[in-house]
Amino acid sequence: MRAQPMRLRRLALVGARLRRFARSRNGRATAAALLTLVALTLLRAYDPRLVSELKERTFDTYQRLQPRAYAELPVRIVDIDEASIAAFGQWPWPRSRLAALTRRLGELGAGVVAFDVIFAEPDRTTPARLAADLIAQDAPDREQAVALLKSLPDHDQMFAEAIGKTPSVLGFAATRQANDNRPSVKAGLAFVGVTPTRVLPAFRGTVPNLPALDAAAAGSGAINLSARDRSGVIRRVPMLLSDGSRIYPTLAVEALRVAQGQKGLVVRGTGASGDADTGEAALLDMRVGAFKIPLTYDGEAWIYFDHDRAARYLSVKDVLDPAKEAEVRGRLDGAIVLVGTSASGLVDARTTPLGETVPGVAIHAQLIEQIIAQDFLARPDWADGFEILLTLLLGLLVTALVLAFGARFSLIAGGIVLGSAVAASWLAFSHLRLLIDPVYPSLAALATYIAVERVLHVTADREKTFVRQAFGQYLAPELLARLEQAPDAMKLGGEQRELTVMFMDVRGFTPISEELTATELVDFINTLLAPLSDAIQDELGTIDKYIGDSIMAFWNAPVDLPDHAARACRAALKMRSALDNLNDVDAFGFAARGFADPKVRIGVGLNTGLACVGNMGSQKRFNYSAMGDVVNVAARIESATKSFGTDLLVSEELARAAPGIALLEAGEIRLKGKSRSTKLFAIAGDETMAQSAEFQQLARAHRALLEAIDRGDGDGAINALAECRARCGPALQGLYDHLATRLASRDLNASDAVR
Repeated sequence: MRAQPMRLRRLALVGARLRRFARSRNGRATAAALLTLVALTLLRAYDPRLVSELKERTFDTYQRLQPRAYAELPVRIVDIDEASIAAFGQWPWPRSRLAALTRRLGELGAGVVAFDVIFAEPDRTTPARLAADLIAQDAPDREQAVALLKSLPDHDQMFAEAIGKTPSVLGFAATRQANDNRPSVKAGLAFVGVTPTRVLPAFRGTVPNLPALDAAAAGSGAINLSARDRSGVIRRVPMLLSDGSRIYPTLAVEALRVAQGQKGLVVRGTGASGDADTGEAALLDMRVGAFKIPLTYDGEAWIYFDHDRAARYLSVKDVLDPAKEAEVRGRLDGAIVLVGTSASGLVDARTTPLGETVPGVAIHAQLIEQIIAQDFLARPDWADGFEILLTLLLGLLVTALVLAFGARFSLIAGGIVLGSAVAASWLAFSHLRLLIDPVYPSLAALATYIAVERVLHVTADREKTFVRQAFGQYLAPELLARLEQAPDAMKLGGEQRELTVMFMDVRGFTPISEELTATELVDFINTLLAPLSDAIQDELGTIDKYIGDSIMAFWNAPVDLPDHAARACRAALKMRSALDNLNDVDAFGFAARGFADPKVRIGVGLNTGLACVGNMGSQKRFNYSAMGDVVNVAARIESATKSFGTDLLVSEELARAAPGIALLEAGEIRLKGKSRSTKLFAIAGDETMAQSAEFQQLARAHRALLEAIDRGDGDGAINALAECRARCGPALQGLYDHLATRLASRDLNASDAVR
């Protein structure tokens, strides 16, 4: 029965601590960091175009730094270039010339001829079409000309026959415009795991080749590039396409298949034997004869580019030139030959991540090269999840660093961490060919750092404003600056710590106030308290309050001062000196007005001990103050200065806390409510005076005086008193007047209740 209330109290305690943390500077910074991280993580998970483009430009940079090394591989581009156009006329060429080119490539030993050109319409120069055009015209010898044209072979048929006799692959284009045109499916397909049609985006129509050409070709492949490469930079090529029911390979895949004499392709997806089914349908890789190709989830392949090189290209003009047969045969024998164009006005210009503009046929050529070399870029299926996790971890790490070590150190440490992330990503690319993005997680960490730092900065500004409002009136500027830098040193609501407390009061204030008008009295108080307050703040004291003609101050709060007792003593000495200066120049005008005693005198009491210090009052109005017995004792010590004849008195506790100050024992006093007497000391000077020979001699004479009084040695006491009077300054003459009274009282056997 008792366990439940205990649990409730613990929960309440935890809740209170959480609420305090939420209201604290670190709590607000943590909340800002979490909100920033959640927003940036969701943005990364959604992966909008801006984010994906940033990621891919990072991968482009990696390729520029380390492009694929070029190797002499059996892949060639037979180029319809400017020289070929000049030699054989304007494009499009008659299909008879293309038939001649195809036959020539076969004679030169090409392993396969793949056309990066679509032949969707009949040849306009074929004889039958020319004959039909001629019939419609009224020309002499028309009948003979038409008969002659009809006797000539059809160019498209000639091209189809050449394609049929040479291992050839024709390209087609998949489109978003719906139609019923479909090319032939030449390659058989086997798949393990997920059915590819579940994964591949479906196209709605195609631009195919003429049926006769399509039927004659050994392969038919799509020439499409990735629809995701919308910025004009080609990074991927779809290896498989689908219309929702059938699967079509790309031109490069078909060229490889036909070159190897393969009949089909093997595609592997999630759920295949030996592969875990992640629950999301995705393709993993495909095999074309001896070559394995890694795929993205939707059937694309990343292209690892090298620089476009002339070694890949042969001009059609050179291929058809019998004089150059030996040269071109050596380069074409057994090669995969891609026919395309780079001529101006015909070129299908594409931009690579290397910043180069190349003809579209070069994209397919480089793809085939990397398949043969088995040198691929890979974007693992776990990359997105890893980058999202990395975004969270880096953001949390930066947040922890800022909160634990501050903005400056954490910026350096965070820079090292982010640099390490970029270095690891680069090593993954350069050694493993993995595409892992370090930029977005790094930018997210930087954004988190900025959010946390800004919240801390704004909160710190608010705290400084609060500190200035709360403490600017009674803290020294140096102490206020330190408090602004470390506001946590001030625990609102009160804390117990060791303080040195000062009370100062004006002697004979009542007679003075009777001689002054209200306005004159205010001027007097302001003239007096201003330099005395400066003396306190010069020694980093905190002015608690002004009480009429009195000042209460303390040291060692709200920030730590290891030498607070000594500072309080030095402040008292400065107050004595400031008052002497005011009296010397008749700053109050009392001498000018003929006062009987124009000098203003003060009494200062100091005590050291534990006190409760903090903001006292309400949320709307409060006062930073100290409470405790140490405060009460300091006030009574100040009152005792009248009895002891000196202006600066301190407690025995303070004397122990400030051993370097020049102090002289003044005697003992029994304070109200105390069971034993309190020993008091007069301040003679600061640390410098305490080390002087003059004070050492005075201290010895002073001890001799006290010992003689205690022994009842009247003669010895009188001699010591005379020596003390001779060696002390004006400020201590009143003390020795008091000791002389004690001496006289002992000689008369008077009461020594107050000694």
